[in-house]
Amino acid sequence: MDPAFLDLPPEVIRTSMRTHQKYFAVRDPQTGFLVPHFVTVSNIEALDGGKAIAAGNARVLSARLSDARFFWDEDLKTRLEDRLEALKGVTFHAKLGTMFERVERIVALATDLAPYVRDDAETRSNAILAASLCKSDLVTGMVGEFPELQGVMGGYYAEKEGLDPEVVDAIRSHYRPQGPNDAVPVQAAGATVALADKLDTLVSFFAIDEKPTGSRDPFALRRAALGVIRILLQSRTRLPFRQFVSDDLLLFFADRLKVLLREQGQRHDLVDAVFALGDDDLVRIVSRVSALEAFLGTDDGKNLLAGYKRAVNILKAEEKKGALPTGEPVDMPGAPPEEAALINEIGHMEVELGKALATEDFAGAMTHLAAVRGSVDAFFDKVLVNSDLQAERDNRLRLLAKVRDAMGRVADFSQVTG
Repeated sequence: MDPAFLDLPPEVIRTSMRTHQKYFAVRDPQTGFLVPHFVTVSNIEALDGGKAIAAGNARVLSARLSDARFFWDEDLKTRLEDRLEALKGVTFHAKLGTMFERVERIVALATDLAPYVRDDAETRSNAILAASLCKSDLVTGMVGEFPELQGVMGGYYAEKEGLDPEVVDAIRSHYRPQGPNDAVPVQAAGATVALADKLDTLVSFFAIDEKPTGSRDPFALRRAALGVIRILLQSRTRLPFRQFVSDDLLLFFADRLKVLLREQGQRHDLVDAVFALGDDDLVRIVSRVSALEAFLGTDDGKNLLAGYKRAVNILKAEEKKGALPTGEPVDMPGAPPEEAALINEIGHMEVELGKALATEDFAGAMTHLAAVRGSVDAFFDKVLVNSDLQAERDNRLRLLAKVRDAMGRVADFSQVTG
């Protein structure tokens, strides 16, 4: 390969080799940079040691790279901003308009999302600019020849225009992650534009009822949702999802989150238990799930879960007979000490639990739950809920409801399968 071509973007060289010629690019092991060599495989007996085959392949590659240089030089003559008008002629989807209209939606989303990723003027400005230019390379000669370089080439052209490095990075990385092993954007503007791009895809296709069904997912919406989740979790972005997506799309994200956590070895039923609280902050949900899983892995957690289910079953049975008694349980004269102890500990636990949840100290919240495990066990062991005395029965049902409701502030334990 002619060394003169090494001033082309390395992605262009590698794509020319890999996509069109099925060659392997070669790097300098010391620097990591490409060198003017390639490796190819040929199922032909070569009497000259392969010299003719190598020379022929080199000529073909040179011609291919000459085309790439032509596209590169021609593309640099037009600024990304000046290519926006051409996007009006590119259809995104018959029901969703042109790529120009899609860019307008991405810009609007990036504007709204930026404060959640990083609340500063520079991030917002860079994200908006990158969002406005992120699809411009779709109408360049290079991307027309190598569609897989979309985004990547936009980054190079933005760099040549002297745009802010964060804008360059955001354009280059806004398609990421494109798979489970692909890196997510690290910089704030890049994360913002990537979120906007993927959320627009998801919201748009759900709006026209083009949802994945079974193994069918022609618009890669599962991958887009998983990408959003990974970006939010890695950047610790606290996004109120319901401001941006519909309920059915939120449930779709819940399913994707369960897949991700299951792949990481966590229990998907705990995601259901936490989602049932109505929370839509994925960062907080994952933190709560992790704490819940750790808690349920302890003896206190397992026994308290059993106590919760016993309490819920009693309350459900009583509800079938009529409305449950309301109000606070009281320490009645002559009541068993186990009843009084549980009333006292539940009241104290509720206060401490509220403090822990307010500060998102979910591990602490589980500790406060664990503190009442012994009293719950003792109550069921020593106290007859279905007393012959109506007042005692009502008081104990109120107490069980209080146990249920206190635990329900942490998760919907009825969703926990074991």
